[in-house]
Amino acid sequence: MITGESVPVTKQNADEVIGGSVNGEGSLKVEVKGTGEDSYLSRMVNLVREAQASKSKTQNLADRAARWLTAIALSAGTITFAAWMIFSDQGLTFAMARAVTVMVIACPHALGLAIPLVVAVSTAQSAKNGLLIRNRNGFERARNLQAIIFDKTGTLTLGKFGVTDTVVFAEKFDEQEVLRLAAAVEGESEHPLARGIVDAVDSPPAVKNFNSIPGTGAEGDVDSRHVQVVRPSYLEEKALAFDQQEILDELSRSGKTVVLVIVDGLVTGAIGLADIVREESKEAVRILKSMNIRTIMLTGDNERVAQYVANQIGIDDVFAEVRPDEKADKVKEVQSEGFVTAMVGDGVNDAPALATADVGIAIGAGTDVAAETADIILVRDNPMDVAAAIRFSKATYQKMIQNLWWATGYNAFAIPLAAGVLFWAGIILNPAVGAALMSVSTIVVAINARLLRVDRGE
Repeated sequence: MITGESVPVTKQNADEVIGGSVNGEGSLKVEVKGTGEDSYLSRMVNLVREAQASKSKTQNLADRAARWLTAIALSAGTITFAAWMIFSDQGLTFAMARAVTVMVIACPHALGLAIPLVVAVSTAQSAKNGLLIRNRNGFERARNLQAIIFDKTGTLTLGKFGVTDTVVFAEKFDEQEVLRLAAAVEGESEHPLARGIVDAVDSPPAVKNFNSIPGTGAEGDVDSRHVQVVRPSYLEEKALAFDQQEILDELSRSGKTVVLVIVDGLVTGAIGLADIVREESKEAVRILKSMNIRTIMLTGDNERVAQYVANQIGIDDVFAEVRPDEKADKVKEVQSEGFVTAMVGDGVNDAPALATADVGIAIGAGTDVAAETADIILVRDNPMDVAAAIRFSKATYQKMIQNLWWATGYNAFAIPLAAGVLFWAGIILNPAVGAALMSVSTIVVAINARLLRVDRGE
């Protein structure tokens, strides 16, 4: 219900756990951050209620049409009664029956329910699939999107560093050994890059005499060997011999952060790290391109790193070296080119851009601030759900139009028939038949709305 997934979701240390979750196996300690109305489930319920209570422009149009139809039904019934009384000799009972049939058959239930039923079903279906609609108008605008701006970190990428390359420079060493020694030292480090190296090794050995080298790296003794994990600039500082600089330069040009592993004074290997791209990002961008939507990546990273990630994913355009307070301006820049634009982000600094965009989408449930400014909230950390939300917006609008056409077409056909225009051919409807037809029209609208489904494309 919460994640939109049919399988249990793995949780690790420091992960957030949604209240009401069921622990599959084992035991764990959970810190309570919110209770009652502050819990995640309560917030989700409130969002669903807000979405159901808010009316879109299409729904307001249907409401006005239903009010007009009521007036038209009363007027048509009165005119029908008068016409049969004045221009025929069928009598009062016949004229009254025709007028009542017109008023019954033109009951505006089908037209009045055409949109609300679709809204109710779409809100329920989206919530079941982890797509929370916070603003109906914003959700409807999603069907017309022409450009989508993705915040890079935490949206297209995991927001944490991982090992992408391991290069060995010394004989008697292999990639696994280089990683193992580096992970042993980095296991004691607090640097953000350290976690990426540690996570790449299942069981790193113990380190002794650990020492952090400020601004450079860390060192320690592992398996009776002195291991240093340092920045490449350390070689110049210590005048260490090294003739493989081109390999390091190539890794840097690819947008990687490079650290060297030195064992007993010998440069043994190099490790390349980068913000890990989500597996689903490339496919999500491909699908959006197939929908003729321009894809743009927004990041504070330098141009080289940004372009490397964009090339991996297949992004059309890149805004690099963007400060948090400039994100909203970049959204306006794309809008000024005439594009209906969405912003997809997950952090507090994305909130102004989410509010500025034609459609704001908070991914991974986002932070509270990001969620408050978004039109659509995606519970999962999956960029594929952006495409799913757009497809669902289009499908919802199509259902609305289908219901409106049915309700309008039904009345355009049924009212003249109820008034007796085919009386000359022996075709006449009594009030009971009119009531039955009115009920059928409402049932058709309801069934059509119930057929609405979320297409994840997975």
